[in-house]
Formats: sequence, C-alpha cells, structure tokens
Amino acid sequence: MPGDPSFLGERCAPHDHDGGSPLEDAVPALSAGWLLVILAGAITALLVLIIKVRLNANLALILISALTAVATRIPTAEIVPTMIEGFGTTLGNVALLIGLGAMLGRMLEQSGGADVLAEGMLRIFGEKRAPLALSVASLLFGFPIFFDAGLVVMLPIIFSIAQRFGGSVLIYALPAAGAFQVMHGLMPPHPGPVAATGLIGANLGLVLMTGLLISVPVWYLAGYRFTMWLGRRYDLPVPEILGGTQSRELQGPRPSMAVVLSLLLLPVLLICMNTTLSTLVADGLIGGSGLVDALIALGQTPVALFITVLVALFLLGFQRGIPAHTTEVLVDKALMPVVTIIFLAGTGGMFGAVLRASGIGSALADGLETLGLPLIVAAYLISVTLRVAQGSATVAVTTTAALLAPAVLVMDLGELQLALIVLAMAAGSFFASHVNDSGFWLVRGFLEMDTPTALKVWTTTSSVISLTSFALVAAVYAVVS
Repeated sequence: MPGDPSFLGERCAPHDHDGGSPLEDAVPALSAGWLLVILAGAITALLVLIIKVRLNANLALILISALTAVATRIPTAEIVPTMIEGFGTTLGNVALLIGLGAMLGRMLEQSGGADVLAEGMLRIFGEKRAPLALSVASLLFGFPIFFDAGLVVMLPIIFSIAQRFGGSVLIYALPAAGAFQVMHGLMPPHPGPVAATGLIGANLGLVLMTGLLISVPVWYLAGYRFTMWLGRRYDLPVPEILGGTQSRELQGPRPSMAVVLSLLLLPVLLICMNTTLSTLVADGLIGGSGLVDALIALGQTPVALFITVLVALFLLGFQRGIPAHTTEVLVDKALMPVVTIIFLAGTGGMFGAVLRASGIGSALADGLETLGLPLIVAAYLISVTLRVAQGSATVAVTTTAALLAPAVLVMDLGELQLALIVLAMAAGSFFASHVNDSGFWLVRGFLEMDTPTALKVWTTTSSVISLTSFALVAAVYAVVS
C-alpha cells in the first residue's frame, strides 16, 4: 500500500556497501557472528584498560585498534595505513576547529568578553534561568556551526557563569552541549542530514523545516530538561582549561556587548553565507563564478573561524592597546591545554577507522536488514548500530541512507515521509557517544571528567536525545502514513 512502512526483508535486494575509501571496502574474512564477538571484546577491553588498568586513553585506543585489526584479519600490510588514515582524517576534520575555537574562546575569556555576554544574557533571562540562557544561545549558534566548534566557543561563557553562581559545571555545560547535539545531529546544513537527504532523494527544504519542528521539543525535553536533572547528580568543579579563575591576561576595559556579539555572530554569518550560496549553486538558481566560489570558501567552517580569530586579535588586542607579545603568548597558551584533546580525537578516529575497515559495521547493518523491520524503524536501528560500531555520526547516517536507498526508491512515499526517514537516520547517528567517538573525548577533556563519569554523563545524554528524537519522528510518521 502506498506510504505503508513496508518490511525491508521483502523489499531490499542484495547490494554493495559503499563505505568510502578502499581500506574501508575490504571484504571481511570472518562471519558476521565473529565480527560482533570481536566488537564486544574490543570495547570491553578498551574500557578495562582505561578504567581498571588506568592506562592512558590514547595508548589504550592505539593498542586496541591494532589488536582489533589483527583479530578481524585486516591484511597486515594495511593495518598501519588504516590506523594512520583514521587518525589523520579525524585530525584534519577537528584539529583546526578545536585549535581556532580554543584561541577565540581564550581571548573572549581573558578579555572579559565572556563576562560581558554572561551578564547580558542574565539580564534577559534572569539569574535563576542561567542554564536556560546558555542552552538557548547554543541552540541558535548550533544551527550553522558544527558541534565541536560551537561548544569550544561557548565554553568560556559557560565557565564564567558557572564560576559566578557556583554549583556543578554540568548544570551549565550539559544543557548547552545538549542543544549543540540536537542541532548538529538533526538539522541541515550539518553533513549527515544533508548527505542522507541527497541519497534517498528527499527535499532538503522540507527536511530543514521538519527537522526544526522536531528539534525544538527534543531540545526542550532531552537537551535541556533532562540534562538539567542529570547535571545536578554529579558535582564537578569548573575546569581551568580555558583560563580558570586567574586574573585577566588581556587587561584594560572589558569589550562592549556589541563587540562580543559580533565575534560570536561573525562565524555564524560566514557559514550561513557558505550554506546559502552552495544551495543556490546546486539548485541552479545562480551560476558559479570566481566571486561566488571565493565567498563559499570564506564561509567554510575552518576559514570562518580563522577570520574570526584574526578579527578578535584586532578588536580585543590591537584596538585596546594590548602589546602584540601579550596576545602572542595568550594564543600559545590557548593551544597547550587542547593538544591532549586533539590527540584523543585522533586516536578515537583511528579506532573507528579500524572498525569500518574490518566490516563490523556492515555486518551489523546486514543483520538488522534481514529482520523484516518497518522502514522507519530500520532506518533508526541501522544508523544506531553503525554509530555504536564505528563512532562517526556522519558515516552512520550516510551509510544507512546508502543501504536503504534501494528500498526507498521503489516505494511510493510522500515528501514528508522521506523527510522523516532522513530524520530517523539522523537521530540514530548520534546514539550512545562513547569511546570510539571523537566527540566523546572532546566533552570529556574540556569538562575534565574521568572516563567512567563521561560515560555516565555524555553517553547517557546523547542516547536520551537520540531516543527522544526518534520517538517524535516515529509518532509523526505514524500519523502521516
């Protein structure tokens, strides 16, 4: 029946799995059952090494990555290249964002700009609603900015407010991080939803509007209310990674609210310019030209952050008469604490690359596909299994869309149903952020949590947001089908 959530066991023909690079397309020599056993053993061993043995997390990730590669029979000559590729690719995606974001964050913190913004938000929302103010700001900034970059920029403001009012830093940080997770996971122009939209032929504008309608209640219920409840259960001090409580290094009058807001909005506007122009070019509404290409390049996230850092150096340093040597030292200090976080992100990406190359993710997806699940449920569960298996949200949602595209294309589905299927895939792609996800290590590192606490706090938060998202998506899908 048209629009009916048909069963995949009846609809899907055999197909190839396009995982990306040649290393990821290697055909596993082991059965799916053994691959699942190895996956469970690898994650268990990793947690034991980090939590019980107290081995450095970077060393544990490298060791388990190598052992997993051997156990899954990845050719010996490809083990090291696979690990290095995963490490380097992840660093290429996050190192610039983290480094530039840390520079901007420290300048805002040490100039007093974070305090200025905190005071302005508190005047609007009131002191009792400080976590809500941070979460709303993060929800707005999270529309065009990736999770990593947005969180790093907001952290000095979060820490400033936490220092001012006291209590666990999680009361302030988790609602903000939850808001960024909702926007990054469900909303275009973030890469996962955009890629899935194209693969199954959905309408990007409808995905955007539907995603917005789903995102707001998900944010309020799971990204704000639940995180407030969870944050009160763990008493963590305010980290000193972005400057702590020491006296300001950029002395002089604090910047105005207009300057602070302009520094926060500049990357947002540049990235929105990139998204708008790219969409217009892709739809053929405007022609490509040297000027258009240059403007699109200026709006790429690393470029936008780099431009913002240069503007911040001028507005918070040179214009206020701060010696160049002082700002140079400040930027160097901003990078020192985040080196460990960047390295952790890279080794987490290494582990994820080995899992992808081993065929574990494909084995999990194939197992679910043969169960005969309704399309909307399969879209979510396949995305969840790929996410849990290899860590990357973008890989999870993109691979799920590629797997299900043959089934979707032969079904008579409406535009709204297609948009909801995209959102179901996207919701599954950020379930249970854990040790193979670079984002897990970023949250753990910046909030200075140990691994067990991070698993209890952030893994739980991402899971609840994911489940809430799917519950709302599935409810709407049931109504319109």
